[in-house]
Amino acid sequence: MKKNFTPEDELLFLALGGSGEVGMNVSLYGCRGQWIMVDLGMSFGANEYPGTELMFADIQFIEDRADQLLGIVLTHAHEDHIGALPYFAADLGVPIYATPFTADLVRRKLKEAGVAGEVKVHVIDEEHDPVELGPFTVDWVPMAHSIAESHALLIETPFGRVFHSGDWKLDPEPLIGDPATPDELMGIGDEGVLALICDSTNVFNPGASGSEGEVLRGMMEEVSRHAGRRVLVTTFASNVARLHTLGEVARASGRQLCVAGRSLDRIIEVAQDNGYLKNLPELVDFETAMGLPRGEVLIVATGGQGEPRAALSRIAEGNHPLELTSGDVVLFSSRQIPGNELAIGRVQNMLAARGIAMIGDRQSRIHVSGHPGRPELESLYSWLRPQILVPVHGELRHLREQARVGKAAGIPDQVAQVNGEIVRLAPGAPGRIAQVPNGRLVLDGDIIVPADGEAIVTRRRLARDGLVIVILDGRGGAQVQGIGLPLDEDYAAFVAEAERDVADALAKLKGRDRADTAQQDEAARLAARRAAQRWSGKKPQMRIIRAR
Repeated sequence: MKKNFTPEDELLFLALGGSGEVGMNVSLYGCRGQWIMVDLGMSFGANEYPGTELMFADIQFIEDRADQLLGIVLTHAHEDHIGALPYFAADLGVPIYATPFTADLVRRKLKEAGVAGEVKVHVIDEEHDPVELGPFTVDWVPMAHSIAESHALLIETPFGRVFHSGDWKLDPEPLIGDPATPDELMGIGDEGVLALICDSTNVFNPGASGSEGEVLRGMMEEVSRHAGRRVLVTTFASNVARLHTLGEVARASGRQLCVAGRSLDRIIEVAQDNGYLKNLPELVDFETAMGLPRGEVLIVATGGQGEPRAALSRIAEGNHPLELTSGDVVLFSSRQIPGNELAIGRVQNMLAARGIAMIGDRQSRIHVSGHPGRPELESLYSWLRPQILVPVHGELRHLREQARVGKAAGIPDQVAQVNGEIVRLAPGAPGRIAQVPNGRLVLDGDIIVPADGEAIVTRRRLARDGLVIVILDGRGGAQVQGIGLPLDEDYAAFVAEAERDVADALAKLKGRDRADTAQQDEAARLAARRAAQRWSGKKPQMRIIRAR
């Protein structure tokens, strides 16, 4: 590799997102002066970045080398794999390659962002030939997951073949799609696999993830228990197989199906446009659903992660055309994403206050994960027999644990890298060879800014410590205003004391300092801040303003 990180006669792997964290998946493969990108995802805003909605991996590394980038190949259509495309794909200026369902969702996203005409999307259908991109030849291998058309990528290179797993699981009853069989995966292994780049999300699960067929039977049984009651199921909108399951449950239980949530409407439309959910029962609108006897409707709603504007939150608040009352039932057919516990708890408490029963996957077999547990990982290792294992898609603890599992299974080399570490896969012994700048970006309003930038850091400090504004009148006096200080009844006394302290500090300036505006501002800042600290124990952010 050259000093400017241009790949030479070698095969490199670099994660810019998704290694050391869950979400924001972005991977690069480099060979002979060129790169390809696998996925370009996002995550939703976190409490540590107040006021932001979306998070992205910082891809400045490849933006600076866009002339070396050949294309973006996509494994599937979950937001943590495609969500950043509307924000970065046009600037990268390379084509996107995806299977029909994924391509359809991507095109809609690009259109909504107003950049559809700037990005070429190539559709990879079932009868496709492998795609040649410089020294890389890419083929798509269907895998089971919690969305239609999830694929691993089989990447041929001059140094051997890489199996990039994407998100996957083993499912003997997938209901949607035809994932590769063990024999087919073993055939790939027979032809040789240099490296397995593998999903680590559920490496700590000692059991298999479970089958969608099990969920169908579990959901049938659970809904049958609630005859005469209105039942609402909340699930991930993108889980096409789960929507198929719920359609079958509605039909078998004699219930009409009603869907609440724009993302559900969009997924159903895209799925049906691409040959899925063709037998989904005809949907009824909200008014019709509310006019049916309680035991004759099954509602599917977004919001199982506690999103405040989603359908379930609004139903729980009583602020939605669909209503639940005491005795009705909500089935949580989704896992709880770490970080969403408080938001989910808020919604569940509102439902509980209304007397609504809630059932989750710990009480009934109404959800299975879309990611492989340890037995599934071990099966894939035995079929592919890779020389190298590179865990991705997880926090550091997941990556290190999968490396241990792979070593115990007999994989010769394991590289537990994190974002920004360039790994040489071949030639020679695999390992980390360089560190490149990486980080996070956030969507703040309409602007993408560094997650550790001044705006976010200041906002975090304001939330923690409050703000004091000092307005200097130019005659030795000041007005003080405190925002977000925990004073309440003592606020007026604090302001009076702070204003006296500022006036005293200005009066104590001597010589040239008395006319020096910078010295005046600093004296006023320190005096007011010390007063705030005495009264509140806080060290607030300070702003000095001069009256005009």
